[in-house]
Amino acid sequence: MKTALEIPDKIFRRAKSKAAERGMSLRQFIVEAVEEKLKTDPRGEQKPWMKHLGKLRSLRKETARINKVIEEAFEKVDN
Repeated sequence: MKTALEIPDKIFRRAKSKAAERGMSLRQFIVEAVEEKLKTDPRGEQKPWMKHLGKLRSLRKETARINKVIEEAFEKVDN
């Protein structure tokens, strides 16, 4: 699809320069930039720590196992 965009001169020159440095057309550079921007979650940009939520989910079973061992050890001490 063809479209017309108004891009500030400074940004246009920087984009054109970066595209040339990478040996790609300005069109290809802009398409890739837009694709990359679309991949990011805007909520994650506001709260960067959100992208790490759930990363330690795999440790839940191990944490439960360790807590059980600790509880058993305290029961032995209490008795």
